Formats: sequence, structure tokens, C-alpha cells
Amino acid sequence: MAILKEGSKAPAFSLVDDSGQKVQLKDFKGKKVILYFYPKDLTPGCTQEACDFQKNLKSFQKKKATILGVSRDSMERHQKFKEKMDLTFSLLADEDAEACKAYGVWKKKSLYGREFMGIERTTVVIDEAGKIQKIYPKVKVKGHVEQILEDL
Repeated sequence: MAILKEGSKAPAFSLVDDSGQKVQLKDFKGKKVILYFYPKDLTPGCTQEACDFQKNLKSFQKKKATILGVSRDSMERHQKFKEKMDLTFSLLADEDAEACKAYGVWKKKSLYGREFMGIERTTVVIDEAGKIQKIYPKVKVKGHVEQILEDL
């Protein structure tokens, strides 16, 4: 499991987006990327987070930042999520958790005394040179998107 540090090179990834297109980190060279990892489409916290990013999309675009959401959900589930919530940014399907592991967000979690592996809600800001500018671990959804904008 990777332990990422601010200032280090962001791990490369190649994932399929909600429209079936292959998306790779290198596609965004020269652009700032807000890569946010979330547990599951169509759940309350994840829906709120996605809607907060959507609501602030123009502010991110003014700062020349691209939003990419990543979960283990399938491309088809991402399509449903985007349609239902009117999302216009890309959602990436990491069904085998390879990107989650590379970014160190695939963690042991527990709920009601049961332990399982899952995504720890995390946002990684990647600068124009492909280096990690900022890491937001264990994200609390309320106010998170506004905090990122303030920090950019």
C-alpha cells in the first residue's frame, strides 16, 4: 500500500470513465487535477460530495482545475449516478482497486463490529507537473469542497 507525500510524483493510473473512455493521469499534464476518492455512488455522503463539486465546478474551472471522482463502482453505475444527480465531471471506475491502492486509500474499515476493506474518503490535488500538491485524508464532506477552493 502506497504512502503518498505532498511534493512527490502522483502515481500514474489508467481507468475507464462513465462513458467508457480510458482516462490516464498523463492526459492532464499541464493541468491541475482534483482527484477525489469516495466509497460508493448513490449513497448520502458520496452524493452530497459529488453535488458540492458540481455546484462549485465553475470556480474550479476558473482555477484551471479538473475534477475526477474515483470509486470501485462500475462504469454503468457511474452513468446512473451522473444522470440522476446531473453531474458533468468524469467519474472513474476502479473496479479492481488498483488506483485506490496506489493512492493509499484502500483501507481496513469497520462498521457495526464488522471489518472489511474499503475506500477511505480522500482528495488528492495534483499540480500541473504531476506532483501531489495537497492530500486531504479522512474527508468530512461538509465544507470540504469549499476548503479545497480556498487552498488552491
